[in-house]
Amino acid sequence: YHQKNGISELSPLCNSILRQTGLYPYMEEQTSTFSDRLLMNCFKVDAGYQEDVVLHRDQFLLLRKLLEGKDIAVSAPTSFGKSFVIDSFIRIKKPSNVMIIVPTIALTDETRRRIYKKFATEYKVITTTDTEPSERNIFIFPQERALSWVEKIDNLDILIIDEFYKASAQLNNDERVPALVKAIIKIGSKAKQRYFLAPNISSLEDNPFTKGMEYLRLDNSTFLLNKTDYSKEI
Repeated sequence: YHQKNGISELSPLCNSILRQTGLYPYMEEQTSTFSDRLLMNCFKVDAGYQEDVVLHRDQFLLLRKLLEGKDIAVSAPTSFGKSFVIDSFIRIKKPSNVMIIVPTIALTDETRRRIYKKFATEYKVITTTDTEPSERNIFIFPQERALSWVEKIDNLDILIIDEFYKASAQLNNDERVPALVKAIIKIGSKAKQRYFLAPNISSLEDNPFTKGMEYLRLDNSTFLLNKTDYSKEI
């Protein structure tokens, strides 16, 4: 409606609606009422940027549980903004050793660039097998590379695994599954806290990988996607 009518600023009413839905990052502080601005500022966190960022309600719920030290397995859409939660946790909690396991080399490099830009002055960012660790480290690996560090790491503050569902028995035809399973078991046993992420998981079956973890299914997406099925026409 605002775009159609050439309105550049959100009205106080629109800001209030966004507040009710928990989409605080999309509110405009300058046109919000005092109470809405007050609540919006309650959801601001330091995620490693020059200015604090505003988390939406589900991101804040997840971050709070992680800061409480809970082991979390979360299912959330790809547009959820999980990097904000990870970076905010590191900035606020200041763990000594963090390991992030991602499914591909490309994601390793993408994550490294993001983490290095924010935390290079505080942490040694390690993505290779031949690097000597420092006092405070953030390890970013695909599962095969992570396994080479099993004997080198005595303790880990948090283990973060992106797309943990790929350790499922249903994917046993994938030759990379055993490496991920070993990484979850061996490195997970050294981690004080575990945080596993995946998109669109309806439930967790009984398995040794997520035993004792709290499961959160967060389906809210901040993006609207219109889908058209052309299969009958093809």
